[in-house]
Amino acid sequence: MSNDIDQPIEKITINGCEITVLGTAHVSQASADAVKTLITDNDYSAVAIELCPSRYNALIDPESLAQMDLFNVIKNGKAAMVTASLALGAFQQKMADELGIEPGAEMKIAANMAKADHLPVLLIDREVGTTLKRVYRNVPWWKRMELFSGLLASVMFSEKISEEDIEKLKEGDMLDATFSQFAESSSEIYNPLVNERDQYMARRLHDEAKSGEHQSILAVVGAGHLKGIKKYLETELSNVKSLEELDSIPASSRWPKLIPWVIVGLVFIGFGLGFSRAPELGWQLIIEWVVINGGLSALGALLAGAHPLTVLTAFLAAPLTSLNPTVGAGMVTAAVEAWIRKPRVGDFSTLKKDTVHVTGWWKNRVSRTLLVFIFSTIGSAVGTYIAGFRIFEQLS
Repeated sequence: MSNDIDQPIEKITINGCEITVLGTAHVSQASADAVKTLITDNDYSAVAIELCPSRYNALIDPESLAQMDLFNVIKNGKAAMVTASLALGAFQQKMADELGIEPGAEMKIAANMAKADHLPVLLIDREVGTTLKRVYRNVPWWKRMELFSGLLASVMFSEKISEEDIEKLKEGDMLDATFSQFAESSSEIYNPLVNERDQYMARRLHDEAKSGEHQSILAVVGAGHLKGIKKYLETELSNVKSLEELDSIPASSRWPKLIPWVIVGLVFIGFGLGFSRAPELGWQLIIEWVVINGGLSALGALLAGAHPLTVLTAFLAAPLTSLNPTVGAGMVTAAVEAWIRKPRVGDFSTLKKDTVHVTGWWKNRVSRTLLVFIFSTIGSAVGTYIAGFRIFEQLS
């Protein structure tokens, strides 16, 4: 470790290329200063940073969110993923506000100084969307809602960052810090969130060193990844999966996809049994299905601050969409909300800033539309199970 750099540093030589791995905290002024010192005082031929292309673009172009097509996000089923990404960004910004430094400053400095010196900037981290999907697919289906709701709640309903969160962030990894309450007790989350990314970045650095294009590389990574990257580069790279394997999205289990169809089948059977016993009973079951399912979905839309017509749409659409698993209630309500209250250019421009605070999620038309999607979907899902049990309770 350099006497001038009070940050963790490891050096590994591969194929004649010396890789200097600097461990940083993503909201630390000391880390930003360390990057400046190392690049200024050394003759590197490339600079690698712990960012993927999408996170890199968001860092150097904060206005990129303004180019988002909200209707396509809803149509392509990406509303939940975009909401999760916004929550991650909000968590990072809140951490930075607590410590008084620009989030990702050391990565931005590394990239800008490399460009100024005409050095290649190597983006060595895996795409954040791929990581989140692999986390999602790696946990049991019944834990997924807990994971997503926990992420959203940690951002939206905790204005003050805890001491534990700040200390976790000082270890240097934003994703790990965000999911720390889950990752610490769940290997299903820790593996794709931390261990796989250690492997991915080690593989990327190894491949760059073996290419023969660089004599020395400075790699700026979160301190929490330093030990793992070093381990895989020095001794265990033969056991590391290929980039193609680490970039792949595991196939989801088939049987959870069948559950909605089974429920639909059972509901129709319940309706049929009700009408076979007495027309009055059959109509009563249908009315209860509509009121419970539609009512809870409408309540979700109302809690999200939806327009009254969107709330009415939720009430009318949820009982029908619940009988057709290919279309979710949230897709309908979010589309209606976006049509009635069309997001303005200013909403996209201030989206990242607004979502740092809980009130901003309801104030900004883009994030509010995403909340309408999430809350009305949850309401419809809960309503489906409650109404389903109610039907068979009356038939038993």
